[in-house]
Amino acid sequence: MAEVPEGPVNPRALRRTLALAIAQRPHGLMAAKYHLKHLSVATTEGYAARPGGHQAAFRAEISVAEEAEHLRLTVAAYEDYKQGKLPSGQGARELTRVFASVDEALTGHQPGQATVIDDRRVERLLKAKAESLFVGAANYCWFTDPKKALCLQLAQTPDATEPLIGLCDSGRCSQATHHGTHREAWANHADSIKTVFLGNPRLSKPELSRAQVTLDRAQRILTEIDNAGATHEG
Repeated sequence: MAEVPEGPVNPRALRRTLALAIAQRPHGLMAAKYHLKHLSVATTEGYAARPGGHQAAFRAEISVAEEAEHLRLTVAAYEDYKQGKLPSGQGARELTRVFASVDEALTGHQPGQATVIDDRRVERLLKAKAESLFVGAANYCWFTDPKKALCLQLAQTPDATEPLIGLCDSGRCSQATHHGTHREAWANHADSIKTVFLGNPRLSKPELSRAQVTLDRAQRILTEIDNAGATHEG
């Protein structure tokens, strides 16, 4: 790198020089984006005086793939709902209300007129809901109202446009749901607590108490997942 120029040096100038040095390397724009914690690669491209490029196209492709996957997961949850496998969690009531409205839209028609229900029509009706979906490790987050997002309340960022999925407490958030596909993750989580924590004689009483609370939460969610489908079938 070039020698430090004469005159005052400030953190902003150092950040700019570092961005330029990283961006000049192979795949450097993407590396600079994550290093500088930019929200968009377009910001990094402008920061490094290299607008456009393959990185922006790559990010666009990722966004398209994410939208398609979220729509697929939403349609799968709707198909489970039709088969009696209801979601559970604080956001289950709102999600089933949306699915019920989709049912009404699909079946509502004038007497004597045939109604054709195909996959494309179902996808169109569920597209808006799919756009609010964020996938967690063991839950779905239907981010429709930032003021109701528990993660944003904990982080004191109520005006954020996306949830902080890493802070998600799906057992208490009103926009989170659990589905059959999440059961294995919660079961493994409960078994891990039993083996690693509750089965460890070296843990103190406060640590054992916290582990027991976590285990009770996991078992409660497992019971809710199991009961959601059984209640509807009954």
